[in-house]
Amino acid sequence: MQRRQGLQPLAPQGRAIMLLVGALLLTDVAQAQVTVPSAASVAPAAKAVVSPVQPALTAEGTAAPDAAPWKLVRLIKLPNPGAASLDRRGVLYVADADNNLRQYGPEGLLLNTYAPTQPGHVAQVEAWNVTSTLVFNDDRQQLILLDRFLALISEVRLADLFDGTVRAATLAPDNRIWLLDESNLVLREFDPSTKGLIQNTPLDLIIGRSRPDFRFLRQYQNNTYLVDRSTGIYVFDNLGTYKKKLPFTGLSTVGFRGDELYYSDAGAIHFFHLYNQTERRVALPPDVDPAAVHQVLIGEVYAYIFTPQGVSVYQIK
Repeated sequence: MQRRQGLQPLAPQGRAIMLLVGALLLTDVAQAQVTVPSAASVAPAAKAVVSPVQPALTAEGTAAPDAAPWKLVRLIKLPNPGAASLDRRGVLYVADADNNLRQYGPEGLLLNTYAPTQPGHVAQVEAWNVTSTLVFNDDRQQLILLDRFLALISEVRLADLFDGTVRAATLAPDNRIWLLDESNLVLREFDPSTKGLIQNTPLDLIIGRSRPDFRFLRQYQNNTYLVDRSTGIYVFDNLGTYKKKLPFTGLSTVGFRGDELYYSDAGAIHFFHLYNQTERRVALPPDVDPAAVHQVLIGEVYAYIFTPQGVSVYQIK
């Protein structure tokens, strides 16, 4: 008759090995639990709830502004420069104190000047399209379209289109024009070729009971950005549908470079990535008084810092 064989007891050395293995397993589990991502970070994008205000996430290691290798090229002596814009080639357009539009090469050399036949205050310039440049006179409520050499293409009196006061205007890549009708709180799209309004987006339900202070309008990468100094930057798609609001307050203008939105504040230039929502900062040149800076434009090779004395042209890397 066969005897059933039972489990043989472990030798003392074997029990010690088993205890050591168990301790290591418990340590691994504890560490894994610390590094498990939150549910929000792994939720499917289609099911993610988008907040109407999306905060900027500061990238790791950017608590202090980075130092930029600024190299001063020249100072454009232009007392109290006004509205300005860069086109895709890096050509600079600036309204002077007399509201003439001046065109400079990337290094700051004067190329052309447009002098309007009638006086008017230049509130905004948009030259990104290269083929045409938009000049918006807010006091005359007038749009002026110029070619790449600053020759007049056409003029449009906004009072002929609708009853209202436009605060900001910008030129879209398809040569249509976006208008911020402040008196009626409507974002309008206008086609200068047909002289007709294409679509209107009411803003009253979007802004709620806040008291907006609209300052700037710009279309970039199929989105339209409306800068409200009081509450932030409203973002719309190319059809005028509201998407979200960026919580950057106290701004009068913003710029775009690559996939980043940028603005000047507190002695630094802030770059906000439009897609991963990270932010980095670059300190202004040490010889520049931050309190005197009222606008900064940044191209691929050169940066332009606007002060009451003129426009400082810096080469950047």
